[in-house]
Amino acid sequence: MTPRGAPAPTPAPASAASPTGLPGGRRIAIQFAAMGTVWGASFLFMKVALEGVSFGQVSWTRLVLGAIALGLIVAARRLPLPKERVVWLHFAVVGVVGSAIPYSLFAWAEQHVTSGVASIYNATTPIMTALLATLAFRVEKLGRRQLAGIALGIVGVVVIIGPWRLTPDAEAAASGQPLLELAGQLACLGAALCYGITFGYLRRFLTHRGIPGVVTAFMQIGMGAAAMVLATPFLATGPVSLDLPVVLSLVVLGVVGTGLAYLWNMNVLLAWGPTATSTVTYITPVVGVALGILVLGETLHWNEPAGAVLVLLGVLLSQGRRRAGRGSVTRASATVAPAAAAPAATRTPPTPG
Repeated sequence: MTPRGAPAPTPAPASAASPTGLPGGRRIAIQFAAMGTVWGASFLFMKVALEGVSFGQVSWTRLVLGAIALGLIVAARRLPLPKERVVWLHFAVVGVVGSAIPYSLFAWAEQHVTSGVASIYNATTPIMTALLATLAFRVEKLGRRQLAGIALGIVGVVVIIGPWRLTPDAEAAASGQPLLELAGQLACLGAALCYGITFGYLRRFLTHRGIPGVVTAFMQIGMGAAAMVLATPFLATGPVSLDLPVVLSLVVLGVVGTGLAYLWNMNVLLAWGPTATSTVTYITPVVGVALGILVLGETLHWNEPAGAVLVLLGVLLSQGRRRAGRGSVTRASATVAPAAAAPAATRTPPTPG
């Protein structure tokens, strides 16, 4: 049920004529492209921002700016916030586990890995989600095809890590860089795991409550921002060296990547449905890797794109139709949540970096 006074969004009819041949027309297609581009570029912006601020300050700024942007949208639409205390507690969990921790992990990781590699690891989120939705939250039951996809994705992760590269020469070993790079890769995996936990948690405890998608996004990002504000003395202090690229990167990360992109995500979901929306998962690592190479001059080892291909094939297999389990939501109730808030029991939503 939709809360009293909250407009209930309805998907665009599939038969609606449009220049693009897809429901919603050119506007929705542009929002989809913008969403994939911004989320893929977020790894570039994090890398640039780290040249002037600490990893904690990157996470702090993007969450606070994102919460402000989404809060203004909620206020402009006069959408009510949830009143039940238990819902706020659930969103506190989602905000910390689904925003504050993974954003901080990715920002920390990019001190030791390239932005392209970080974007590749972000693409493992659907596999993490499918696994946790079955084993931890019991909201889905995986078939053989989905299990094969998860297994293929795990193989892809191992290929990306490249265990054979963890035995460097003496000079590299003395610097400690190989271990730091491995720690950065594990931090990226930890961030993807946090996203997987969050989507399962949302579907188990929140998506059936009919909360409008923009409100869901605002509550998640707002709670994450509150957590980062409380953690300011521990994570967001230290020297700051601001220049135009650093400031612009932080603003785009917060206002666009963590704010407006969530709204675009919801609009695309309502017009195209979860299956088409989830294909943004294939765009973000391509954009992330391309920008890292073209803008930052990053290089890739052969195993990283090879592993990325295996991961994306695993995502494709794992996103097949799955049987709903206990606590799953119906398509009708799921349409009020953005893709970043687990829109449907049969598809894993895309994630920002």
